[in-house]
Amino acid sequence: MAPSLELSTKQSLALTPRLQQSVRLLQLSSLEFQQELRNALDTNPFLEYDESQTEDNALSVANGSSMSDSTLSNAADGAAEAPLSAKTSMEGEANSDSSSRDDSISEFSFGPFGRGTASRNSGDGEGSDPADWVRIEPSLHETLHNALRLYHLNERDRTIAQLIIEALDDDGYLRQSLAELAEVVEIELALSEDELNIALRLVQSLDKPGVGARNLSECLTLQLDAMPEDTPARDVAREIVVHHLERLARREQAELQKKIGCSADELRTACALVRRLDPKPGENYGQSEDNYVVPDIIVRQVKRQWVVTINPAVLPHARIHRMYAELFAQSAGASRSPLAQQLQEARWLIRNAQQRFTTIQRVAECIVSHQKAFFDYGEIALKPLVLRDVADELGLHESTISRATGNKYMSTPRGIFEFKHFFPRELSTESGGTCSAAAVRALLKEMIARENSGDPLSDVSLAQMLADQGVIVARRTVAKYRHLMKVPPAELRRTA
Repeated sequence: MAPSLELSTKQSLALTPRLQQSVRLLQLSSLEFQQELRNALDTNPFLEYDESQTEDNALSVANGSSMSDSTLSNAADGAAEAPLSAKTSMEGEANSDSSSRDDSISEFSFGPFGRGTASRNSGDGEGSDPADWVRIEPSLHETLHNALRLYHLNERDRTIAQLIIEALDDDGYLRQSLAELAEVVEIELALSEDELNIALRLVQSLDKPGVGARNLSECLTLQLDAMPEDTPARDVAREIVVHHLERLARREQAELQKKIGCSADELRTACALVRRLDPKPGENYGQSEDNYVVPDIIVRQVKRQWVVTINPAVLPHARIHRMYAELFAQSAGASRSPLAQQLQEARWLIRNAQQRFTTIQRVAECIVSHQKAFFDYGEIALKPLVLRDVADELGLHESTISRATGNKYMSTPRGIFEFKHFFPRELSTESGGTCSAAAVRALLKEMIARENSGDPLSDVSLAQMLADQGVIVARRTVAKYRHLMKVPPAELRRTA
């Protein structure tokens, strides 16, 4: 057949650039969103940092007054955009045309771009910062250096001890030989082996037992030596960690009993004691990586009502630069200038930022409304909830709710929780009702906390106790929940 041309029409759904940006901003975490705004402020000449809102917020907190609630809105004639609201309540739903209103529950002042004072600033990022939400814990080396300062040592001894501390790995082990360390330090007189060993013993006694050990056997031995002398089976456990760790790992119980010459009960108690020791004591100290989260929502109880507010620490203070926008509008051929695209992107960014926080606010209010019992009574009262329930109530698509709950956190009087925590799956009960998986885990936690340490509850027993309360779950489900709670099995929880 001869080639031919044919015209046809069809409909297809396509996301506009503005909608694509809105979807992308919604799924960002608070830190990622702040970085996005910082980049926009640095690269787009039509965006400027709004200092006035920062100062107003700080003054309102200092005076104990309410914080006004202004929104990011676009001015078609290029007028300045007002910064995004820091407060909304459950009774009022924020939208793009919302006006100012009072709220008396604020105790926060401003977002991450402002300083922690009421004075005007240059927006250089000093002061209030997401890192303020971090619970800072000293690292292993910082803890040991601080403890070393309490000892009255001469300069030479202190230098040797500091050298050993700096040579420790993150897990607390000294894997470099003392002879190698002696070659590193610059001291007039050569270091003797006795000096190095004395300094090592000092470092090993500075904080947690086991830190500064050169191998696993020494690490466990130090922990056993730090226990009271009347600890049951301590001597047998010490014999095991010094000479028979490999046999313990292979579970050669009969061979261990024969080599040590103890009873079966003593060996069982000693093995349980060894298993409770920490093979990597250095890992319990603060880590250097950025593993903190910044809550997007703050939930507080005001006059017996749970009130949801946006965390001011995550709010940007950005607006359209009025002077630049007006000058650009008066220039000839403005619509064909490359700057026209930047101005449009600035307006899109502000509108989409407003829409992001509005959506997160609405979703959080819906969650708090559904899970009010959790805030009143705790984890055991958490109800089953799925994304579709929230989507239907808010009139949004389920994928939008998924993006609004991903990597978002809520600060509550009971702790900081990810939004996903409030969506536990549903489990059936004997009475025909339902309960959440989180409530079952809370029940298991209470049962394990009340158990007899000498005769801990097995997974089968826990499943039977849940069945007695009307919650039917399989043994393997109990084992899975116990593993999620990082609770060891019954045989490892048993004590003498």
